[in-house]
Amino acid sequence: MYFKGLFLVAATFLIAFTGFSQSLDESVPDSLPDNVLLEKQWSLGAILHTNGWGIKFRKGKNKTLLKQWMWELEFSTYKAAKEYRVINPYYSDSKSYIYGKLNYLSFLRGGVGAQRVLNRKPYWGGVEVSLLYYGGISLGITKPVYLYIIHQTGTGSEYMISEEKYNPDIHFVDNIYGRASFLSHILNLGFYPGIYGKGGLLVDFGSKNRTITALEAGATLDFSPIPIPIMAYNPKQNLFLTLYIGINVGKRHN
Repeated sequence: MYFKGLFLVAATFLIAFTGFSQSLDESVPDSLPDNVLLEKQWSLGAILHTNGWGIKFRKGKNKTLLKQWMWELEFSTYKAAKEYRVINPYYSDSKSYIYGKLNYLSFLRGGVGAQRVLNRKPYWGGVEVSLLYYGGISLGITKPVYLYIIHQTGTGSEYMISEEKYNPDIHFVDNIYGRASFLSHILNLGFYPGIYGKGGLLVDFGSKNRTITALEAGATLDFSPIPIPIMAYNPKQNLFLTLYIGINVGKRHN
């Protein structure tokens, strides 16, 4: 069911980006035949993966007829597999929160790689399939979770609410009112440098060689030498493996 949802959302991205790629077609002059080998390329992409979503930018050029050298910059969110939302049942206007979550986590990746064409697109159009592999620097970025905490001010039903950084030793289901804004203490960040590797397949089905309209699927592995805390009741993590699908649109040129 989860992958079916990913497919439906990817299809939505496809419809939106198809219009963008068509506008790229119209903006390119027809002075060159479409079957001319174009040396350079760039693309934008949207990603859905098993633990979140991401966006990316790629740029590169042809090394040979069937191989391109590329570099990429990517931002991706990450959530733990065991996250689940709860709500305080005694307060009807309380906001749901993820119990036990210590930090929001995202990754900023910058790397280089190659795309090797397995099946070149015929000059009249069609599908081109490429194998891709990338690697480089990965920066894990954490932001602490802040919650609204209930404090009793006296006997009876009197209480006050304060915004506090989640502490599993003193904050429990019965005194957590709900989640605070994600923007609370937005500059209170943690940084975890590491490395990443990525491999997958790229299927370009654009009708013209000068524009890129492609689906991509693969896996990404991030490694942080410093373990990253996400959930209070789970071990800190060094390895983060995700499976992803995405769509890329862009342009080839000389």
